[in-house]
Amino acid sequence: MGLFEVALRRVKIVAVLAFAALAGCTVDTGPAPGPRPQPLPRPPQACTMEYMPVCGIRGRRQETFPNACTARANGFDVIGRGECRPSRPERPVDRPQACTMDYNPVCGRSGNRTRTFSNACMAEAGGFRVIGRGECRSDDRPGPGGSTPAICTREYAPVCGRRGNRVQTFPNSCMADADGFRVVGNGPCR
Repeated sequence: MGLFEVALRRVKIVAVLAFAALAGCTVDTGPAPGPRPQPLPRPPQACTMEYMPVCGIRGRRQETFPNACTARANGFDVIGRGECRPSRPERPVDRPQACTMDYNPVCGRSGNRTRTFSNACMAEAGGFRVIGRGECRSDDRPGPGGSTPAICTREYAPVCGRRGNRVQTFPNSCMADADGFRVVGNGPCR
């Protein structure tokens, strides 16, 4: 082995040691300058229609979801069971109200206006206060025996009606009204 080969072998050893030393001394400088890449969108998630409301939070925003799966699918963390409690009281005017389509007429008043609604929920949702059961009375409407006959359903929701001193049970408030009676109570007369 000649002098040249010994020198070449030492250079190789020094090169390998230098490479190993540099490889062990790498430094992470952080992300590259410029905008960060957006995370990949979450795959769509199939959630049940089960209604067990939960309160979810994302950042500072709280929202009520029908169930935990739906909250997580929308990127929210579940923070409690039931609806979220508002940080400040809600104004009832802004909340939509769901009413049934039951026909149980009431007379409602808002200011100087009176109006007949199919049920108390519909009156309250319209901003009216219920002032009586049955349709509203008006002076321009024909009374009993008038020219406009009443068209009533055959629904059985008995009411007690009064006209003068006479008290009578009717199958429903429409039939009592059609005979000129004022509804004084729900159910048969006692």
